Amino acid sequence: MPAMEIDFSTPVYALAPLAGFTDLPFRSVVKKFGADLTVSEMINSNALIHNSKKTFKMLEKSTLEDLYAVQIAGSDLDVIRRAVEIINEKEGIIAIDLNCGCPAPKVVNNLQGSSLLTNLAQMARVIEVIKKYSNKTHTSVKFRLGFNEKNHKEIARICQESGADYIAVHGRTRAGRYKTAVDYDAIAEVKSSVSIPVLANGDIDSPTKAKWVLKHTAADGLMIGRAAVGKPWLFKQIKNDMDEPSSELIRGVVLEHFDRMLEHYGKYGAIVFRKNLHSYSKAGYQGASAFRDQINHIEEASQMREVVYDFFSQSLEREQSRV
Repeated sequence: MPAMEIDFSTPVYALAPLAGFTDLPFRSVVKKFGADLTVSEMINSNALIHNSKKTFKMLEKSTLEDLYAVQIAGSDLDVIRRAVEIINEKEGIIAIDLNCGCPAPKVVNNLQGSSLLTNLAQMARVIEVIKKYSNKTHTSVKFRLGFNEKNHKEIARICQESGADYIAVHGRTRAGRYKTAVDYDAIAEVKSSVSIPVLANGDIDSPTKAKWVLKHTAADGLMIGRAAVGKPWLFKQIKNDMDEPSSELIRGVVLEHFDRMLEHYGKYGAIVFRKNLHSYSKAGYQGASAFRDQINHIEEASQMREVVYDFFSQSLEREQSRV
């Protein structure tokens, strides 16, 4: 029986929603390495209510995902209500999360994502609608520190007052995109200004960094996104002091991820998986550039799997030769 609520009595380690990456196959792999909470890719509420097949597929969850949240984007209250009612029909979802952090222009230009931070009254109304109509255990919000300027404590207070049960805070403004330094002091200020649980997010890429951020911010958990792409074992490293993964484990993870992509997307999954292979092969592998160039020109799944197996086996052979 899936857990019915998130237990914040000990640190919660969550996979952040990442458009184009945190699909069902990737979440399945991350879950095996100990992520407590997984979140869908950002789902456009307008596309959902207009019966987009692609969007409906994004709601699907793995049987491994016991704590699974769906993140939606939008600001039209009627559209949000109708999207929530659709999500209500899906079992196994523990939370509906409102995206107030995406910096992409095509999202921001429609008063979605981080642009909701320019209209906090509307942001509050959206949260209230989700809270009122959702039959899920939790309503949550993921937001940045502000749009151009930081007003993180005000944003957090409004989230709490509007009914959010927990929040995830990315320690940059929208103007900062992903390049400016993460302001962990600001996340700590958010934590001290509200009574609901806070997840810290932004550039958490190692066990050492994770421990420091938890201590520095006093957050109730961490939300990790880009650092886990290409390193899904990062959650186990953080939670269980796991050593650096062996080449054998990495090869197994990459191939399992590949197979899950084919199960989920059909033969097109091989092409979709290219971006994941780019991430998996970044960690100092010999011949990685030539490998990436090669897989960019392969469309046939069995051929790609063979090339992937050979590439990651070479690293294993080098590792074994040093023993």
